[in-house]
Amino acid sequence: MTEPDRGNGLMDERDWLAERFEEHRTHLRAVAYRMLGSLSEADDAVQESWIRLSRSGASGVENLGGWLTTAVARVCLDMLRSRRSRREEPVGVDMPEPAADGPDTAGPEQEAVLADSIGLAMLVVLETLAPAERVAFVLHDMFDLPFGQIGPIVGRSPAAARQLASRGRRRVRGADAAPGAGPGRQREVVGAFLAAARGGDLGALVALLDPDVVLRSDSAAVRIGATQEVRGAAEVAGTFAGRARVARLALVNGTPGAVWAQHGEPRVVFTFTISRGRIAAIDLLADPGHIRGLDLVILAA
Repeated sequence: MTEPDRGNGLMDERDWLAERFEEHRTHLRAVAYRMLGSLSEADDAVQESWIRLSRSGASGVENLGGWLTTAVARVCLDMLRSRRSRREEPVGVDMPEPAADGPDTAGPEQEAVLADSIGLAMLVVLETLAPAERVAFVLHDMFDLPFGQIGPIVGRSPAAARQLASRGRRRVRGADAAPGAGPGRQREVVGAFLAAARGGDLGALVALLDPDVVLRSDSAAVRIGATQEVRGAAEVAGTFAGRARVARLALVNGTPGAVWAQHGEPRVVFTFTISRGRIAAIDLLADPGHIRGLDLVILAA
């Protein structure tokens, strides 16, 4: 790696290091977003990787991109473990955030990197993986890092890291290949759910829900009256029975979902995770910035 030319006074070491870091920021944010499912947390992880670089310097670093990827991956692993630890307490969950296109997001190049191969459905699946599984799967399957490099990040041997990624891959593929996972069947399930909710048909709602279904609401939805988290088919069915009368069937980033709009403006978006023909998770998004970043198509009833 070329060192800064201090003799000519072209730039001091910190400026040179900052410039090299910015060359990798897009990649680092993409890695962190796939691991964390949250743009704000991804930015925090990238910032922490910069702090670690600025403290240690680049002396002796032959591959700065690899060093930074390792650093941000370790930060993300710590954040995932901390998140899981918090969930052992009754404080709700951190929902996956769609890559929004609002004024506070990064430029078009970064957003293209974030959006190229991941959406809400994948983020929901990744949320089910253990932290080390998620890190190993993302680094290997999405960014083609060798297991020899992944092993030290997750504190395992390369062979053990390979097993972690393999377990994560099986769970992701299992979600994709589950019976009834096709878009046509998903639309039928979501449509039936909305009809049962409007009609107050508690039995039909329970039949459409996985016994361990979880309903999650973002902070904006909580502020307008939603419960942050509800678990169990009977409990979730009771939340919706007789409600959702004005919610419309929609495609949310190409996946069947629902939208509640007011005066033509989407206010709440419902995304559904369907496994084996039943609804396994419902996420309510009411944050305007997130909603603006979604591709929404209202479908005919």
